[in-house]
Amino acid sequence: MMYEDIIVKPVLTEKGFDGIAEKRYTFVVAKKANKTQIKAAVEALFSVKVASVNTMNCHGKRKRMGKNQGYTPDYKKAVVTLKADSKGIEFFNSLS
Repeated sequence: MMYEDIIVKPVLTEKGFDGIAEKRYTFVVAKKANKTQIKAAVEALFSVKVASVNTMNCHGKRKRMGKNQGYTPDYKKAVVTLKADSKGIEFFNSLS
Protein backbone atom coordinates (compact mmCIF):
# COMPACT_ATOMS: atom_id res chain seq x y z
CA MET A 1 0.00 0.00 0.00
CA MET A 2 1.19 3.51 -0.77
CA TYR A 3 1.27 6.09 2.02
CA GLU A 4 -1.40 8.16 0.24
CA ASP A 5 -3.70 5.11 0.24
CA ILE A 6 -3.35 4.56 3.99
CA ILE A 7 -4.36 8.06 5.15
CA VAL A 8 -7.83 8.65 3.65
CA LYS A 9 -8.81 12.00 5.20
CA PRO A 10 -8.52 14.02 8.41
CA VAL A 11 -11.37 14.06 10.92
CA LEU A 12 -12.44 17.65 11.59
CA THR A 13 -14.61 17.60 14.71
CA GLU A 14 -14.74 19.60 17.95
CA LYS A 15 -13.16 16.74 19.88
CA GLY A 16 -10.47 16.47 17.22
CA PHE A 17 -9.65 20.17 17.47
CA ASP A 18 -9.30 19.88 21.27
CA GLY A 19 -6.44 17.39 20.76
CA ILE A 20 -4.40 19.68 18.50
CA ALA A 21 -2.93 21.50 21.52
CA GLU A 22 -1.59 18.15 22.80
CA LYS A 23 -0.32 17.21 19.30
CA ARG A 24 -3.05 14.57 18.90
CA TYR A 25 -4.52 14.29 15.39
CA THR A 26 -7.35 12.11 14.06
CA PHE A 27 -7.53 10.52 10.59
CA VAL A 28 -9.77 8.14 8.70
CA VAL A 29 -7.45 5.39 7.48
CA ALA A 30 -7.67 2.34 5.22
CA LYS A 31 -9.51 -0.56 6.87
CA LYS A 32 -6.66 -3.03 6.32
CA ALA A 33 -3.90 -0.70 7.58
CA ASN A 34 -2.21 -1.61 10.86
CA LYS A 35 -0.62 0.71 13.43
CA THR A 36 2.90 0.30 12.03
CA GLN A 37 1.77 1.24 8.51
CA ILE A 38 -0.21 4.24 9.81
CA LYS A 39 2.80 5.48 11.81
CA ALA A 40 5.09 5.19 8.77
CA ALA A 41 2.57 6.95 6.53
CA VAL A 42 2.07 9.92 8.89
CA GLU A 43 5.83 10.32 9.41
CA ALA A 44 6.50 10.22 5.66
CA LEU A 45 3.62 12.45 4.51
CA PHE A 46 3.86 15.16 7.18
CA SER A 47 7.58 14.97 8.20
CA VAL A 48 6.83 14.54 11.92
CA LYS A 49 7.78 12.06 14.68
CA VAL A 50 4.95 9.83 15.93
CA ALA A 51 4.86 8.71 19.57
CA SER A 52 1.77 6.46 19.45
CA VAL A 53 -1.12 5.36 17.26
CA ASN A 54 -4.53 4.29 18.58
CA THR A 55 -7.01 2.77 16.13
CA MET A 56 -10.71 1.98 16.25
CA ASN A 57 -13.12 0.33 13.86
CA CYS A 58 -16.26 2.45 13.50
CA HIS A 59 -19.46 0.81 12.35
CA GLY A 60 -21.79 2.60 9.94
CA LYS A 61 -24.88 4.32 11.27
CA ARG A 62 -28.38 3.22 10.32
CA LYS A 63 -30.04 5.66 7.92
CA ARG A 64 -33.55 5.82 6.47
CA MET A 65 -34.85 7.42 3.31
CA GLY A 66 -38.62 6.98 3.43
CA LYS A 67 -39.41 3.26 3.53
CA ASN A 68 -35.89 2.26 2.53
CA GLN A 69 -33.21 1.84 5.14
CA GLY A 70 -29.55 0.96 5.12
CA TYR A 71 -26.23 1.71 6.74
CA THR A 72 -23.47 4.19 6.04
CA PRO A 73 -20.12 2.53 5.29
CA ASP A 74 -17.90 1.17 8.06
CA TYR A 75 -14.51 2.87 8.45
CA LYS A 76 -11.36 2.79 10.55
CA LYS A 77 -10.18 5.79 12.56
CA ALA A 78 -6.69 6.45 13.91
CA VAL A 79 -5.69 8.90 16.65
CA VAL A 80 -2.02 9.80 16.15
CA THR A 81 -0.04 11.38 19.00
CA LEU A 82 3.19 13.15 18.07
CA LYS A 83 6.36 13.32 20.17
CA ALA A 84 6.85 16.44 22.30
CA ASP A 85 9.89 17.61 20.30
CA SER A 86 8.11 17.15 16.94
CA LYS A 87 6.56 20.04 15.07
CA GLY A 88 2.79 20.08 14.49
CA ILE A 89 0.98 19.23 11.27
CA GLU A 90 0.54 22.46 9.28
CA PHE A 91 -2.85 21.46 7.84
CA PHE A 92 -4.46 21.32 11.29
CA ASN A 93 -2.62 24.40 12.59
CA SER A 94 -3.99 26.52 9.76
CA LEU A 95 -7.58 25.55 10.69
CA SER A 96 -7.50 26.40 14.38
